[in-house]
Amino acid sequence: MKKIKDELQDKSSFELVTICVKAALDTKAEDLVVLDVRELSSFTDYFVIMSGRSSRHVQGLAEALEKAMRSKRISAAKAEGIQEGMWVLLDFADVVVHIFYHEQRSFYDLEGLWHDAPRVEINES
Repeated sequence: MKKIKDELQDKSSFELVTICVKAALDTKAEDLVVLDVRELSSFTDYFVIMSGRSSRHVQGLAEALEKAMRSKRISAAKAEGIQEGMWVLLDFADVVVHIFYHEQRSFYDLEGLWHDAPRVEINES
């Protein structure tokens, strides 16, 4: 079991989403979408989906999100695709982050696949 800082032990999955969103926006993520899949999925509560301008930008976004979560003593249970930089998946249990290069995002169309999931409003301030 991973050790989580005391102030984060009672954090909801939505509060973890806000940590991811802030790190993504600080790193210039594009087309950021948060889907609430709590009523549709048994394996996670939220999907955070974003795009990067290049494969290097996708990798940089992944590194920034991992660093932000690691600073809170939360590490990804699984991280896939970082080397290629086309589609990175970071699994933080209650929050799953998908970082796409533009063409990959339109091809896989996760927003279409999970069209029943409500979108969560993102505060970009």
